[in-house]
Amino acid sequence: MRWVPDRTGRFAQRPHYEAEELDGECEGLIYDHLRKRNGKVAFPIDTEDIVALLESRVAEFEPYADLSGEGVDVEGATAFFRGSLPFVKISATLYAPNLVNRLRTTLTHELGHVHFHTCLYGLDVMGDLFETAGPSFDAVCYRGSILGAAKSDWMEWQAGYACGSFLMPAADVKDLVRGALGSGARSRPPADSEVGTELIANTMHRYAVSQDAARVRLLVLGHLTA
Repeated sequence: MRWVPDRTGRFAQRPHYEAEELDGECEGLIYDHLRKRNGKVAFPIDTEDIVALLESRVAEFEPYADLSGEGVDVEGATAFFRGSLPFVKISATLYAPNLVNRLRTTLTHELGHVHFHTCLYGLDVMGDLFETAGPSFDAVCYRGSILGAAKSDWMEWQAGYACGSFLMPAADVKDLVRGALGSGARSRPPADSEVGTELIANTMHRYAVSQDAARVRLLVLGHLTA
């Protein structure tokens, strides 16, 4: 990780992570948590294990929250405080049986904010923002940005990348792809090909994620082409 100027104006400087660094951090964190909690790493990661990890790293966790006041399609929100752990809220609308995959991606997206961005609120990189008192939902996550935020919105992009990395660790995904395509495969199948569609389905099943989440992760890791 290295510090670079924050062109969004939120901070004077902000952390820049290479994708491999994000993958390494997320894999280490989730694997260590699962081994301590369950004695092993198994997929798909249980939703309650994700909740337990998130709860252990925040001052307050509120599931079933009413986030309608934060805007249309807001499904998660993280409030940061100087010198304190953050607060996380998850929209009550996500606790329907048919939305379990969206709930899991929202939980891990907020976990990405908590893990990678809490440190910013204890460092001298904020300028006048340190003068702001009271709770502020600095990371408000809309449905459309959970997986696909633009890189220019670096906080959302990092949290979105972390979401995929927590649920679908890169090393395990690589093993899944090798098993499906063979270790000698040299070409990357198109996402909309028969082979690509089957690989996306296998990823959905192994990690209990949506089709969109599986497709994005395989594309980001370079196992499929668009």
